[in-house]
Amino acid sequence: MTINQEPNTSLSRRDLLRNVASAAAALALPPPLTARVWVAEDPDRERLTSWTAALRAKCQSRRDDSLGSDAIHVGELAQGTPYRPHTLEGYLRSGGSPVGREPLTLSLTQFDCVTLVESCLAVARVADGRGVPTWERFGREIELMRYRGGERRGYASRLHYFSEWISDGEKRGLVRDLGAELGGVVDVRPLRFMTEHRGSYPALSHGAVFHEMAEVERRLGHSPRRVVARRRIPEVADRLETGDVLGFATSIGGLDVTHAAFAYRDARGTLRVLHAPLSGGVVEVTHSTLPQYVAAIKRATGILVARPIRG
Repeated sequence: MTINQEPNTSLSRRDLLRNVASAAAALALPPPLTARVWVAEDPDRERLTSWTAALRAKCQSRRDDSLGSDAIHVGELAQGTPYRPHTLEGYLRSGGSPVGREPLTLSLTQFDCVTLVESCLAVARVADGRGVPTWERFGREIELMRYRGGERRGYASRLHYFSEWISDGEKRGLVRDLGAELGGVVDVRPLRFMTEHRGSYPALSHGAVFHEMAEVERRLGHSPRRVVARRRIPEVADRLETGDVLGFATSIGGLDVTHAAFAYRDARGTLRVLHAPLSGGVVEVTHSTLPQYVAAIKRATGILVARPIRG
């Protein structure tokens, strides 16, 4: 679970803890995934086709690119795409139930910070294969990253805490956690933000779902995170690659990170951030460097880093 917290923001704590249910027009595939008729005017599917084609053409001449580099190329194509917060809770606002299998929400025409990371990686993995890039295949790649063990069940099966997104993905060979090798400091604080702010999460009004999330948080208490301290980011910056996944760690009680993004090296090799920010409203590459960006975020303690792995 992430809360977008921008550099030099004037957002209050109340704003940060605002109700996560908001309107979302993201495309949703109700369980189970079913075959869908191609609609030429569908901008999401058009993007999947064109972005995959562009990535495959690029990879024909540069076969040694990492998966992270491929994901960054997708992110570059996505620049200017609007930010939409809390898209994955749209089905709840529409009257859906948090009990039972959660609908799979997909979009390539609007993103929040985490769905941008997932979507760029999913398109890169689809492009890695052969054949027509189908929406169903894209959806399956998203499922593998978004849900614990890659299995989409109820609301609590989603990886709400981004540190678990990293650790669960590492167990299944999707990413490699770089915290230890970068000298990350162990963060043993318990994660309980969601259950302690139950009123901000409509799904937790259901007793069974609330208790499921409480159990998830209890288990996460036995899995400390490794955070590269803010002051040490300049020291390790040359060891980060374009396309590494970043989680911006926070001192907010019970919470692991407030934002997720990609490390981005520009043409001169300067390390910046490619993300879907709340401030500005569209997918962008920051003008500031990564160390500058983190230093400007209120209550930021450092970064979690994971390197995408090509399957």
